[in-house]
Amino acid sequence: MYKTRATTTFVLPGILFSVTLLLGACAATPENGDAETATSDSGETQAEARPARDAQEDRAEAEPEIRESAPERYVVKKGDTLWDISAMFLQDPWYWPEIWLVNPEIENPHLIYPGDVLSIHYVDGQPRIMVDGGPRVRPTHRLSPEARVVERDEDVSPISTLQSFMFRPQVLDEETLEDAPYILASQDERVIFGPGDRVYVRNAEDTEQYELYHIVRDDGMLTDPDTGEELGVATLPVGEAEIVEPGNVARADIRKGEREAIRGDRLVPYAEEQDMLFDIGRAPDGTEGTIISLFDAISQVGQLQAAIINRGERDGIENGQVFAAFTAGREVRDPISDRANDVVTLPEEEVGTVMVFQTFEKVSYVLVTEAERTLREGDKVRTP
Repeated sequence: MYKTRATTTFVLPGILFSVTLLLGACAATPENGDAETATSDSGETQAEARPARDAQEDRAEAEPEIRESAPERYVVKKGDTLWDISAMFLQDPWYWPEIWLVNPEIENPHLIYPGDVLSIHYVDGQPRIMVDGGPRVRPTHRLSPEARVVERDEDVSPISTLQSFMFRPQVLDEETLEDAPYILASQDERVIFGPGDRVYVRNAEDTEQYELYHIVRDDGMLTDPDTGEELGVATLPVGEAEIVEPGNVARADIRKGEREAIRGDRLVPYAEEQDMLFDIGRAPDGTEGTIISLFDAISQVGQLQAAIINRGERDGIENGQVFAAFTAGREVRDPISDRANDVVTLPEEEVGTVMVFQTFEKVSYVLVTEAERTLREGDKVRTP
């Protein structure tokens, strides 16, 4: 489950969050236009809503840019979202709070209703969006508990569909992993094991009876491609094991399995499920990183798959932060050039969006929430 700030109405591209307020899904009375939500035919959404981001971060010195295709006037329709409206007017929808201009003569100018006319005005040479017209009188609707069924757009994924992809990864230092107990064998000659199997575990003198452990598999040392620094050992989650009889060669039962366990898999101390309550927002301005490893994949990942970036808690990265992903420009030979073997590097292309869901000191795991093309090791992530 996610926790989001009450004013958050932005959506990640391709992902519809439960905080998205559809215009036309709520009603307000003239006496209480500030927005007790309810179900009725007329709706409202907060026009000054900001994405859940740290308001204290310094914004880069950039001005909002109005799209050349932006309409001079736009009539708000039922079902519009703030993100859709922002993207219609702006090159970068995140700048909506900077160009919104409230109308002091309109009662509760912070709300947009279906039927409102939005238009572009220029104040001191800067573009502003405001609602045309004077005071509005909205129909009063008496609210009472009721239920309704809303069809889900096939092109968007509710947050519940993402949670199953947000596993609990572990990045360990090399010494910790080498000292951890490991699976030696089973009661028979099999080479793979699963839930219900009893296995023998070596180097387990410090374990206790009925103690639970995570079974993990070494997935390789993570190295920063820019500095060569070793960032820790990535591991694959295999399952859970319970110590039945401690000792140098202990007996353990495999209780759960995400994949087959094999000889040499390590047992690390059990940790409770991670807290999935975090805010969704942009990564800090100016942050750039590189995809250094793919989770449970050989050469590429797509939507709803995971990867690791070379930025972590020491770089100010937190769960819920969103990055734009860029594929590295490939090199091609120019067939027209007079120079032999004239190789040109193509420009980078923005190909998707990733969201941080687990951070460590030096690295973070990200979930691909949108992808026009697959992502590979070496691709870049930057503040959107």
